[in-house]
Amino acid sequence: MKSSSPKCIPVVSTFASPFDPPSSDSTRKPLSLWPGMYHSPVTIALWEARSKIFESLLDPPKDAPPQSELLTRTPSHSRTTIFYPFSTDYILREQYRDPWNEVRIGILLEDLDALAGTISVKHCSDDDSTTRPLLLVTASVDKIVLKKPISVDTDLMIVASVIWVGRSSIEIQLQVIQSQLEVVDASSPDSLALSANFIFVARDSKTGKAAPINRLSPQTELEKLLFEEAEARNYLRKKKRGGERKEFDHGEYNKLGALLAQGRIFSDMPALADRNSTLLKDTRLENSLICQPQQRNIHGRIFGGFLMHRAFELAFSTAYTFAGLVPYFLEVDHVDFLRPVDVGDFLRFKSCVLYTQLDKLDCPLINIEVVAHVTSPEIRSCEVSNTFYFKFTVRPEAKARNNGFKLRNVVPATEEEARHILERMDA
Repeated sequence: MKSSSPKCIPVVSTFASPFDPPSSDSTRKPLSLWPGMYHSPVTIALWEARSKIFESLLDPPKDAPPQSELLTRTPSHSRTTIFYPFSTDYILREQYRDPWNEVRIGILLEDLDALAGTISVKHCSDDDSTTRPLLLVTASVDKIVLKKPISVDTDLMIVASVIWVGRSSIEIQLQVIQSQLEVVDASSPDSLALSANFIFVARDSKTGKAAPINRLSPQTELEKLLFEEAEARNYLRKKKRGGERKEFDHGEYNKLGALLAQGRIFSDMPALADRNSTLLKDTRLENSLICQPQQRNIHGRIFGGFLMHRAFELAFSTAYTFAGLVPYFLEVDHVDFLRPVDVGDFLRFKSCVLYTQLDKLDCPLINIEVVAHVTSPEIRSCEVSNTFYFKFTVRPEAKARNNGFKLRNVVPATEEEARHILERMDA
C-alpha cells in the first residue's frame, strides 16, 4: 500500500536497529535523547513536521498581541495523512505489535490525539510569528469505533481533517485506513478500519479565556454534510451540558427498581444470589502514577493521548479479569477532558464494568467506565480530570476454545450506581 498525497508524513522507527552497526560518518544520539523512549514514532514525526508552528508556540515574542483578524480556511488546508510502512519497517512493526499480531490500540489512541492536535494547531495558526499563539486543548472525544481488526503486518494510513469549527471549538475527524490492495481507495468502506472524532477548544495563552478561531469553509458536498452533522452533535452537547439532571419516567423507575432488587439479594440473601451475576463494586480495578515530564505535550501539560493510552490499558485489564477470556476492543464510546493534568500530579485511574449486553450470544458486550482523578494529598482533595467509556467483547478464538463460556450480568448495590448505569445506557 502506498500513498502519493503531498501532505503524507512518513513514519519511521525511532530506535536504531540493534542489528545494524553505526556507519563511520554517522553520529548516534545518546540513549537519553532518543525521542522514541517517551513518545510514539508518529508523535515525533508530527512534531517535527510542524516544527515551525510549534517553535512559535514554545517561544512566543514577549508581550505578543493576539491574532487581530480571523482567517477563513478550507478543510484541505490542514488535511494530513500519516503513513505507517509496517510491511517494510520491521522495527516500527515491533513498536506497534500486540500479543495477537495486531496494532496496539493504546498507542494508536496516542497517535490519533497527536494528529488531531497538530491539525487543530495548523487550522488555528495565522502564520504570523509576531502574534500570541492560542492554547489548544482536547475537550472531548465523541466516538472512536473499530470497524475491523488492524493487522501490524500491513501498511496503514491515518487521514484526518477539520470538519467543523465553532466560535472557540473545533472538531477533527480521523480515519484509519488499511487494505491488502496495492493502490488504496481511502473512500472505500472496505478500507476503513477505525474512525474517530476529536473536539478541541481554544484558549488565549495569556488570559486563559476562550478565544475565537479561524473560520471553516467546506467546499465539497461531503465536507458540507460532515459540517452539518458536526453542528448537530455540538448542539446536542450544549443541550446536555446546560440541562439539569434528567428525571426518570415511570418505565425507567421500574428498571431502576428491578436493578436494585437484583443487587439487594447479594446483601440480604447472598447464598441465593444469581451465580450468573456479580456486583458492580466487585469488578473494580485501580492504578495510580505520578505524571512525569517525559509525558508532557508542547504546552507543558500531560499529553491527552497518554491519558487515553493508560485508561485503555486499565479498561482492557478490567474486561479481561471480568470475562476470564481475552477481550476484544470495539469502541471508545465517549471521553471527557474536564480539567488539565500537570507534570507532577498524582493521578489515579479507577475502573469498573458498568453493565453488560448479553442479547447477542455471538457478540456479548462489556461496557467499561474509567475515571481519572487528580489527587492532592497535601490539601486532601481529589478532582475528576477525565472520564472514559470503552466497549469490549471477547476475542472469537478465545471463546471458541471455551465452549461453556458465558458472560455474567452486572448489578448495582446502591441507587446511585443503578442511576448511573441507566444514564449511561440512555447515553
